[in-house]
Amino acid sequence: MPARRISSRCASETKLGQVRVRAAVGQVDGLLEWAARWPERRWAIEGATGLGHLLAQQLLAAGERVLDVQPKLAARVRLLNTGQVNKNDPNDARSVAIAALRSPDVRVVRAEDETAVLKLWARRHRDLSRARNRIACRLHAVLCELVPGGFGKEITAAQAIRAVDAITPLGATAVARLELARDLIEEMRAVDDQRRTTKARLTRLVAASNSSVPTIYGVGPIIAATVLGYVGDVRRFPTRDRFAAYNGTAPIDVSSGNNNVQRLSRRGNRQLNHALHMAALSQIRYPDTVGRAYYDRKVAEA
Repeated sequence: MPARRISSRCASETKLGQVRVRAAVGQVDGLLEWAARWPERRWAIEGATGLGHLLAQQLLAAGERVLDVQPKLAARVRLLNTGQVNKNDPNDARSVAIAALRSPDVRVVRAEDETAVLKLWARRHRDLSRARNRIACRLHAVLCELVPGGFGKEITAAQAIRAVDAITPLGATAVARLELARDLIEEMRAVDDQRRTTKARLTRLVAASNSSVPTIYGVGPIIAATVLGYVGDVRRFPTRDRFAAYNGTAPIDVSSGNNNVQRLSRRGNRQLNHALHMAALSQIRYPDTVGRAYYDRKVAEA
């Protein structure tokens, strides 16, 4: 079982105490009992939205105040302190505590709300879509060995059934391939059913959120759920530039000398970036949209 090293520090960065707690059912009770000597306290957790998610939410449920320290920020503290970024429990606890104490960018962790539910089901739909793509690729490969020329376009379960029913297998190997194709079709049907169910659930959740995001042209329930799930309260971004940096749409300046050059960013939240990309493509595809007007203006400026 993994364990966590917790340290306590005052404003002068003097260590007041430390404790090692195993990640187990009673982890929060043990931490609260240890920290009872400091009534005015805040908890700093590295990656409170990742590996530290459960502990952060448990502490919030117990009425505690929790700060989220990004792993990169803690790594910078270790680098400045020791010249190395090597991780171990004592160094981790110290660097996280100092980062929370000194950095102005540490985020206060909030209790999960409906945005966490949207993110959960948006991820589920994305995982199902990826699973369907894998099944479709395997089905295409099998059909290439059964049908002359294969199947040259995106395939649905109904199309695959018609194609398979028209095949007369020649030999035991062809029979085995045909059986495999039918199994893959059944898997595709099952995944398609799950995707439809998940999309219907997301449609209801997005409608219940009363958000204006779905009113944007090109934004359906899946994209809206992804945006709402990952962004949460957009007011947490002080400027639109910070939001663009978060979603990876802000270009990166690589200018040198008199050459003013920007390149595409590969940073930021890639799921959110993909959702915005799909919405932008939908607007560019059709005239009389805000996105198409912006696109035409930028092309004319180039």
